Amino acid sequence: MRPITLISFGYLHLSDGVPPAADRVEDVRDRLRDPAAARDILDLDGMHPRVQDIVLATPGARELLDNLLQYAELPAGPAAIAIGCAGGKHRAAALTEILGRRLRERGHAVQIEHRHAHLPRVLKPAQQR
Repeated sequence: MRPITLISFGYLHLSDGVPPAADRVEDVRDRLRDPAAARDILDLDGMHPRVQDIVLATPGARELLDNLLQYAELPAGPAAIAIGCAGGKHRAAALTEILGRRLRERGHAVQIEHRHAHLPRVLKPAQQR
C-alpha cells in the first residue's frame, strides 16, 4: 500500500479561497454542525479526544468517515485527502485524526498535516445591517 496524506484546513484561513491540492477535498462546513457551540472545547483543537468525541457524535460524521475510509482503500487509492471546515480547528482536524487512526489500524502508512488547527478560532464578522 502506498502512503496517504491527510490534510485538515480552514476555508476562512485561505487567502485565495483555493483548498489544498488533493485527490478528494471534503468540505464539511454545511455537512456537519459546528461543534464550537460546546463552549468547553473552544480552546481545544481536533487532536483532543473531547473534540473528537463531539465531532464523531455529530449527525452524519460516522457515515462520512466510513465513506472516506472506503475511498482511501480503493485499489488505485488516493495519495491525498483534504478535509476542510470553517476554521480548520475542530471538525476538519478531528475527522482527519480519526480517519488517520482508522487507516493506520488497517495497515496504511499515513501522514497527517494540520494546516490551521493551531491558529486561533475564526469568528465570522457580524452581518452588516
